[in-house]
Amino acid sequence: MRVLRALSCLVATLFISIPATAQSVADFYQGKQVILIVGAASGGGYDAQGRLLARHLGKHIPGNPTIIVQNMPGAGSLQATNHLYNIAPKDGTVFGLIQRDMLIARSMNPEGIRFEVEKFNWVGNLASEIGIVVAWHTSPIKTTDDLFKTEMIIGGTGPTIDTETSARLMNSLIGTKFRIVSGYSGTTEVLLAMERGEVMGLGDWSLSNIRSRNAQMLKDGKIRLLMQTTLKKAPDLPDVPLALDFIKTEEDRQVMEAFLAQKAVARPVLAPPGVPADRIKALRAAFMATAVDPEFIQDAERSRIEVSPTSAEEVEGVIAYIGRVPPKVMQRLKQAIAAPTR
Repeated sequence: MRVLRALSCLVATLFISIPATAQSVADFYQGKQVILIVGAASGGGYDAQGRLLARHLGKHIPGNPTIIVQNMPGAGSLQATNHLYNIAPKDGTVFGLIQRDMLIARSMNPEGIRFEVEKFNWVGNLASEIGIVVAWHTSPIKTTDDLFKTEMIIGGTGPTIDTETSARLMNSLIGTKFRIVSGYSGTTEVLLAMERGEVMGLGDWSLSNIRSRNAQMLKDGKIRLLMQTTLKKAPDLPDVPLALDFIKTEEDRQVMEAFLAQKAVARPVLAPPGVPADRIKALRAAFMATAVDPEFIQDAERSRIEVSPTSAEEVEGVIAYIGRVPPKVMQRLKQAIAAPTR
């Protein structure tokens, strides 16, 4: 009898375990609701791109799950990134779109960081980014030279976000005179502040956001484009200088290039560590299939959202590059972009 009971338990165990191990990716996702966490507030560029991806990715994932967006703003995506690493289910039903600053966050501001960026499962990247220093048309800042001569009051959206970190970096390395007014919840609020005369502009505003969502503002001459914060110029802005053009030493160049590297993968998409390999493979394949999907491309154009998707390998390459930056350079970068203590 003991032998029979043991055999019965073994058979029952086998029957329970077989479906789990034999379950295909399509079987797993069939009828599922998958959550895309966007580490930014609703209404901005990250949110728009995340919702665009959510509308089309599901049909390319085996089993065709429904994808819904959940916004999780806070500390430049720190809250969302910590959540994805430590709390989110590790079964492929939750993934995220985070702000690029998280790629260098541990080196810059380790306090509050509860993740290791190298251990995430990277799915892809929705877009690279060219940052632009923008002045409102009524401000006294009219030319690039004015950035070095006259204090420019700019709106900031968080101490670890490019609207502030880029400005502090330029102040430190090339001698600009930005003064940051922090506390705005997003660029939309900064634009309203510019219109009210509270601030003179932005120290780093996404060119894709300007072109796609605020093109009329540019066409009407409401903003001036004064400097590019990126590694390479936008082809159609040959007369707008790079911040790198004003660097004076090789070490300073290394510091700025280490910071700007993350802009090559400015909209990284990731899944938690521990997700089964076959589901990660399926998510990566679905992401790249979405990138060339005519309906996705048409939706992006219709919604005036600029995207230039690249693979998970591109994100991993940038992370590897950042990891190779000498500690001395990263320490200088940390000092340059650090928010002043009060």
